[in-house]
Amino acid sequence: MRARDNPFRSDRIEQLAFRFSGDTWETLLERFLRLGRRGAIVGPEGTGKTTLLEQTAARLTDLGYRTALLRLTADDARQSAARVRKHAARLGRSDVLLLDGADHMPRLSWLRLRQAASRIGGLLITSHRPGLLPTIIETAASLSVVRDIVAELLGGSCAAVESVLPELLARRGGNVRLVLRDLYDIYARL
Repeated sequence: MRARDNPFRSDRIEQLAFRFSGDTWETLLERFLRLGRRGAIVGPEGTGKTTLLEQTAARLTDLGYRTALLRLTADDARQSAARVRKHAARLGRSDVLLLDGADHMPRLSWLRLRQAASRIGGLLITSHRPGLLPTIIETAASLSVVRDIVAELLGGSCAAVESVLPELLARRGGNVRLVLRDLYDIYARL
């Protein structure tokens, strides 16, 4: 199968909406506002934290906030931490800083950022573990969510694919992103 015909290609994955499990946009945003516009999206790798952060940025923009979305990785955390602090220093009370990968920041850099962020309108982060900011939602993988995503990408259910999902999800330790990459590879060989 050609890459552009693969239902699991990256541009299709990037268009997926975050799937809530027991929460809604309204409850998520209400919790964020109630916590003084400070909060964390917490969960294991590949469970939708970045997707949810990006989509929350769009929702906050619709509510009249200016948003700044920055990403940190383990590889560039030290250099990026300084960039994040400089960026936060330019933001104001109507701005919300959304930081993907906050747990990659060195402890001292994180403390400096929290201090700088006290002067801006909000701070929403993603983290693999709780404790940096109050948790507004925890993301997790479930077989039902993976089945729903796969059905959307395939335009319906497929018994052959559905039968391998439990094993793929278990082998990938609940990382939905890696399950979807595996499905891409399977379809690429067709």
